[in-house]
Parts: sequence; structure tokens; C-alpha cells
Amino acid sequence: MTRAWILGLVFCLTACSHLSTSSTDLIRDGKGLENFHQVGDANWRVENNLIVADRGKAGFLLTKESYKDVYIRAEFWAETDTNSGIFIRVTNPTTIAAASSYEVNIWDIRPEPKFGTGAIVDVAPVKTPITNLAGGKWNVMEIRAVGPEIIVKLNGIETTRVNDGRFKEGPIALQFGPGVKGAVGGPIRWRLVQVQRL
Repeated sequence: MTRAWILGLVFCLTACSHLSTSSTDLIRDGKGLENFHQVGDANWRVENNLIVADRGKAGFLLTKESYKDVYIRAEFWAETDTNSGIFIRVTNPTTIAAASSYEVNIWDIRPEPKFGTGAIVDVAPVKTPITNLAGGKWNVMEIRAVGPEIIVKLNGIETTRVNDGRFKEGPIALQFGPGVKGAVGGPIRWRLVQVQRL
């Protein structure tokens, strides 16, 4: 083998590795609505360089692409009464629910607190009661889903981890949901949503 051939091979392998592990911005600074289908009647819009919803019975931003093994990093602002979340591996895009996907919750005052902010609804409760809830500030949520294992972190703290093989692949959905007893939920503001296929 010649030196040039070896250098070429190293360059190719490095480039291919970079492509397979690079992240994609679905939302950044108010840009990215074109990456989603809107499901439901939430009033998704761009406001102050953020993607925002604060009215409607319920609604989702559903990615146009499907994901299997994935790492998600999201920066969001929620109020204490915000009912939102990140749904992964959505299997029924017309009826997005915890029964047909993994719902990573953002809801500080959920009536059943063990499945509140940082939990995977009806699958994996929060490991310990969360004292640093999401309401009234910027937060970072990280989700790593590889095969049946899903790990969730909120602001750098692992909130839950589970092995569950029910849902293998599907789009990602960002939620605006109703509040307690059907009241209007608080606003959700997304500043950054990045995905990386694993």
C-alpha cells in the first residue's frame, strides 16, 4: 500500500465517522418549523427567536423524519403549570399518546407526581423526588435511546433509566398540552432541539 492510499483511507474513515455522529438542529433560535408537521390545534409560532405555543386544547410538532437509536438535547422554558414533553418513537402519528410512544414528561404539577417532569409516563417514574423542577427557568433535557434502554437527564441530573422494548422507531413529537382538569396549560418555549442518530 502506498502512503497516499493509506492517507486517503484515513481521511475517508474520519469523514464517514463524522457524518454518522454529527447532530442536526431541528430547532435553533426560532428556526426549524419546516422540520415538523403540526398535529392538533396548538398555536405554534416563532416569537422572540423561540418556537412557542400557549393556546389550544392540545398539539404537537411531529418530526418529518423517523428515529430509532437517538440522542436528543433540548433547551426549553416552561412555567410550573406547563404540560409538555418530548415523545420518542411515535408509532401512531395521528393520535400521539403515551400508549403508543415514550412520553418524556415536562409537567411539574402532574396529578401523579412520580410521572411528572423527567419521567417516562406510565413506563419509568422519576428515580427520586425532583427538587429542581422545570418551571420558571431555562432547562436542558437530554434523552438517550439505544435499543430498549432509555436514559433521561434534566439539567445534568439523571431522572430515570429504563429497559423497555415496546417501541422500536418513529418520529419525535414536541407537546403543548392541557393543564390540570382541562385548564389551559402554561406556555412552552423551545430554544434548541438537537438530534443525533446513534
